[in-house]
Amino acid sequence: MYKTVKPFIKWAGGKSQLLEEIRKKYPAVIDRYCEPFVGGGAVLLDVLANFQPKEVLINDINPELTNTYIQIRDNAEKVISMLSEMQEVFWNMDNEKRKEYFYAKRDRFNELIKEAASTVEKAALFIFINKTCFNGLYRVNGKGLYNVPMGAYKKPPICDAENIRLISVLLQSVEVWCGDYSECADFIDNNTFVYIDPPYRPLSETSSFTSYAKAEFGDEQQIQLCHFIEKISEKGAKVVASNSDPKNTDENDDFFDDIYKMFTINRVAATRMINSKSNGRGTVSELLICNY
Repeated sequence: MYKTVKPFIKWAGGKSQLLEEIRKKYPAVIDRYCEPFVGGGAVLLDVLANFQPKEVLINDINPELTNTYIQIRDNAEKVISMLSEMQEVFWNMDNEKRKEYFYAKRDRFNELIKEAASTVEKAALFIFINKTCFNGLYRVNGKGLYNVPMGAYKKPPICDAENIRLISVLLQSVEVWCGDYSECADFIDNNTFVYIDPPYRPLSETSSFTSYAKAEFGDEQQIQLCHFIEKISEKGAKVVASNSDPKNTDENDDFFDDIYKMFTINRVAATRMINSKSNGRGTVSELLICNY
């Protein structure tokens, strides 16, 4: 029976709902684990809680996200203290005051982004904004500054102290990098299980969430990622990768079937969790690509 640990943030493309399918692909033993696009960390937390790997490397290109992992690992009580204070203040405000408070905190968060700060305050603000913004989206403008408006929640769970403490314990032996996924190749060997969850290939022009970091992740980048998976597969690593299924919108689109034809491709059902229109939240097929 698997223990399930809840991620500390909501994240576009988060994998909590696909865990049952991904678990079917886990190796029997996981001693070394790598996640080059860690995002919300649902699979990471699942692996840490259930396999206790000895060596773990996680990476993401988003420095605000990786800073939050580091601060939860190293300074959990300070993060909890700040979040608890923000939660109490926010819960006791009317909507107009909440707006003022949210946008002041967003401005402060953007100041810390400009300073490239790696601090407890920035981590706490990251979680506060994630819990109170519209749909839990992380989106930045061309200057790399966060620009999502406030959401409409009565009592958003800003500070889940018990969960943050649990995650902090799990993260103690985890190495956290911030950079391009390809840099993880040096860590990966024939004893490593690798889960790869890149920015998904958009199913339509309006469904792209690739702007959570400033860099674009188009078809050329998807092909480069495929080459990276081939490279680490040659090392003997066990790899599972997720992506969108183009056949949801065009049954003749064989993009992933073609580039990953040397691997096993499973189509699994998923519910779209983040969409501005409620009728855009339906069941779709997603891909799990596996090299073993």
